[in-house]
Amino acid sequence: MQRMIAPEIATWPETDPHLLGSVCSSCSATVFPVQDLCPRCSRPDMNDVELPRRGTVVAWTTQGFLPGAPYLGDESPKTFTPFGVGLVQLGDIIRVEARLTENDPAKLKFGMDVELTMIPLGTDPEGHEVLTFAFQPVDAQE
Repeated sequence: MQRMIAPEIATWPETDPHLLGSVCSSCSATVFPVQDLCPRCSRPDMNDVELPRRGTVVAWTTQGFLPGAPYLGDESPKTFTPFGVGLVQLGDIIRVEARLTENDPAKLKFGMDVELTMIPLGTDPEGHEVLTFAFQPVDAQE
């Protein structure tokens, strides 16, 4: 069985899941993840919104060392594989920091188109595969 690391952040297990954010009906600020109070105007006028599935990488790096606690991945310092991390612009709505499925610096490009996906992160104490969200490059042939 699979589960999301935080079920409230996405519409998974839908076939084409979306990240869930909030938009303020007073000042139009959009945030991720869902929040009760607007960080811009402090009003409690937030409404849930599905964020776009596709975006553009505006900044990236690679994580070359095992993250510290409370990281839930199954890797050890010996089995850890570096992964890409990016700042992804979702339309003209919001920028989201996320894991990237690509970790090769030669293949990561500023401005590259990416799409939301869910990837395995680790296994919880009950033996369930834990998923997290990530963005994968969009095939240029589409």
